[in-house]
Amino acid sequence: MGQLNFLMLSPFERMIAKRYLWPGRGEAFIALVAGISVTVVMLSIAMLVLVMSVMGGFRGEMLDKFAGLNGHAVIQAYGGKLDNWENTLDQVRGTEGVVNASPLIEQPLLASFNGRAVAIFVRGNTAEDIADLGDKVLLGDIASIQPQSGKVAIGSRLASNIGARVGDTITIINPQGRVTPFGTSIRQVGYEVGAIFEIGLYDFDETFVIMPMEDAQTLLLLGDTVGLIEITVTDPDNVGEILAPVEQSLTGQAVIADWKQINSTLFEALEVERVAMFFVLSFMVLVASFNILSSLVMLVRAKTRDIAIMRTMGATRRNLLKIFVTTGTTIGALGTVAGLILGFVLLYFRNPIVDGVAFLTGVEIWDPSVRFLTSLPVRVDPWEIIGITALGIVLSFLATLYPALKASNTDPVQVLRYE
Repeated sequence: MGQLNFLMLSPFERMIAKRYLWPGRGEAFIALVAGISVTVVMLSIAMLVLVMSVMGGFRGEMLDKFAGLNGHAVIQAYGGKLDNWENTLDQVRGTEGVVNASPLIEQPLLASFNGRAVAIFVRGNTAEDIADLGDKVLLGDIASIQPQSGKVAIGSRLASNIGARVGDTITIINPQGRVTPFGTSIRQVGYEVGAIFEIGLYDFDETFVIMPMEDAQTLLLLGDTVGLIEITVTDPDNVGEILAPVEQSLTGQAVIADWKQINSTLFEALEVERVAMFFVLSFMVLVASFNILSSLVMLVRAKTRDIAIMRTMGATRRNLLKIFVTTGTTIGALGTVAGLILGFVLLYFRNPIVDGVAFLTGVEIWDPSVRFLTSLPVRVDPWEIIGITALGIVLSFLATLYPALKASNTDPVQVLRYE
């Protein structure tokens, strides 16, 4: 109950705190410092919201796109061929927490068109997985990619690199062809480009060629086997625990690699960078709280006579403590709210801002060949926003304690003796 009374302001305390929030005409310098404090808090909070949301979006978008093409985990057979894969597929689909599981063939090969040869990844997918790419298609018809149709879908960057369009025929080269008395013959098979897609991951759009699984088995001479089974689960962060029963049954036959292992270097680097950026930007909030402290110290020195008069009129030390704590915390809260608003505005207009800076400087800030993604992603985590808000207000509150204690300990006798 005593803590509640401390937090609640009396009409007298509220009136004095309100007056101190707007210093008089002769205290323009104090008002300037207070304004700078609000501005610094606003900018630091805005930068925290912007950077953490962009980095969270970058991680989430990459995970979604990797999962959309590779799932959250894959079963990789020893030797590249998974025998009896139908039973393994049924076991995986029956595992609790598994949303989807599909057979998959993936092999690095070469493709040529108009005399240009490039390295590619041939992916053999089921009809359902190919149909799921419908919303990623830029040109052509994904429904035309059927078994024995002789058609494939290629990434937009790959199409641009080799100059292929829908309807053109590209040649896919498999160095591991059939064995003849004269050696191993190289298989060269022509496929018509039936669709051009864009996943949004630069490396995938630059190298992937997707065809029906049956055609991939024929091209790679795999018979009725597959190389991988891709798995999507309900909770990507706990994919290892979900697939633990399956992994035990596959001992000696295959290994399960989840998205953390497949892209461990990339995601670990992202996590380290994310923590480091939060730590560095938090120092901006700390600097802003020191500005609040300095403005309150100056306010206390300017209001020493007023404080002494209030003490002689019956104001207690608790009254003065609450007045100055309220004044400083309000400054921090105003800066925090303004920073949240500014941060969300910057997030909303992030792509025009990036394009504008690139136009003015002549430098491409968001290079998809470096950043993997073709656009600047954003994912706002409500818990992060709550944490950032709490950080701004708590540091502002802590910055008020010293000047507030200084004001509450003012001795009215010593001050008024020389007045």
